Amino acid sequence: MKLKQLESELGHLVQFQSPKIELEQYPTGAHIASRMMYMAESNFGDICGKSIADLGCGCGTLGVAASLLDASYVIGFDQDLAALDTAQENCRDLEIDMDFVQCDVKSLGLTRISVDTVVMNPPFGTRRKGADMEFLSVALKIARTAIYSLHKSSTRQHVKRAALQDLGAKTAEVLFELRFDLKSLYKFHKKQELDIAVDLWRFTV
Repeated sequence: MKLKQLESELGHLVQFQSPKIELEQYPTGAHIASRMMYMAESNFGDICGKSIADLGCGCGTLGVAASLLDASYVIGFDQDLAALDTAQENCRDLEIDMDFVQCDVKSLGLTRISVDTVVMNPPFGTRRKGADMEFLSVALKIARTAIYSLHKSSTRQHVKRAALQDLGAKTAEVLFELRFDLKSLYKFHKKQELDIAVDLWRFTV
């Protein structure tokens, strides 16, 4: 599937109807998601024919993208049942097979779950400090090959140091910087939309 087609398909997905700020729920836009997943496949071959886990999958955007790029198996994990219901609806609409598990992502680090590649748009840690590193810690425990993850560019040095020194990543590389377009979803948002600089990272284990 070509990049333009992938972005078009993702653009039709249903997103959060009632996002929960305590979970830092923001939709992963089709523009960012398509480029993230297309690069993972075209540059590194980490999607097609691979088993994929989408941590904190929300409405399933990254997992759906993995399925459209011919992953052999895709599973999404999220603690929000409403988001998982939306993700399942998106899969039905596209006739995609994807499994979902309702759980606290942090608990996966204690399981024997293992996949080739983990993809995620984790909480940035603005509401609960350290949430982003909790997700990365779990991802590094269950991935056999690589993790693709989005983190605020302002945390770049912290993410790299934590990944390599504390969490056991073999490599930690910023593939490129993106502009994350945050729409006004919550009452405390004073602007209609806000661009945040976000890094796309590739970690290997």
